[in-house]
Amino acid sequence: MAADGSERHTAQVVGAEGEMDGPALERFAAAAGLVQRGLSYAVVSIFGPQGSGKSTLLNHLFGTSFTEMDALKGRNQTTKGIWVAEAVGIEPFTLVMDLEGTDGRERGEDDTAFEKQSALFALAVSDIVMINLWCHDIGREHAANRPLLKTIFEVLMRLFSPRKTTLLLVIRDKTKTPVEYLAQALKEDIHKIWDSVPKPEVFKKAALSEFFNVEVTALSSYEENEELFKEQVGKLRHKFIHSIDPGGLAADRRGVIPASGFCISAMHIWKVIRENKDLNLPAHKSWLLLFVVKTLRMKSLDVLCWMRVGWSWRQL
Repeated sequence: MAADGSERHTAQVVGAEGEMDGPALERFAAAAGLVQRGLSYAVVSIFGPQGSGKSTLLNHLFGTSFTEMDALKGRNQTTKGIWVAEAVGIEPFTLVMDLEGTDGRERGEDDTAFEKQSALFALAVSDIVMINLWCHDIGREHAANRPLLKTIFEVLMRLFSPRKTTLLLVIRDKTKTPVEYLAQALKEDIHKIWDSVPKPEVFKKAALSEFFNVEVTALSSYEENEELFKEQVGKLRHKFIHSIDPGGLAADRRGVIPASGFCISAMHIWKVIRENKDLNLPAHKSWLLLFVVKTLRMKSLDVLCWMRVGWSWRQL
């Protein structure tokens, strides 16, 4: 976090106990200027094992100031709950979510429940989901990343109308093996996991590509080769510029909620998830549209955005 706690617009929106801090989210959105963005914004989230360098990657990639693990003090949990920040110097406005690491010893048996809840939340609100994966795990039957990927695909089935999300797989601490071979092996692993996940009848024969655009990138070790890591991250950053334009990382997204309704939408989604209910996105969007129309005095730009998104929802 920045020295004054607000310079870079960072906020914890879900606490360690799993409670959503709605006022903190609304203050963040107002301070960062999100609410004026209409449909011109993107949401990026990141998953990964505890201690895999998620926060470090985000800080170098987006200029954020999430708390990072100090390797000299051991691999204790740093990110607890869910934090949000504004990406620095990237258009469109990009909201970055840092999610608590998986397999953390601090949460114990509650880890799986919170992991599934945060995964479902991220899939429901994000245009791009980044997943931190260890290079040495690729191709291994009992790799640490398999439960995480399986969790993501399982919770996807709880979205009645899934978004088209970009799944950006970030291979960490890459070896001398060519990236092309690593990417091919990783995609084969992912399709095997997808095929093994139980699906409702409506999605029984659905291909992974119906729900995700899968992208793969690889980064060298930050601790062993910091300069090369920074160079590679700098190249990756360019992919997030104009991410919602045709050909961009999030070009295929659909059902976008106008920025003025993002906070109330996120709060309602988290509430439904915490109550352990299936998340019916079309119904949620209809509820949100009615809520906004009834309770907000919107500027003309907001009205046009909500009219546009209301029409697109009726097409779902």
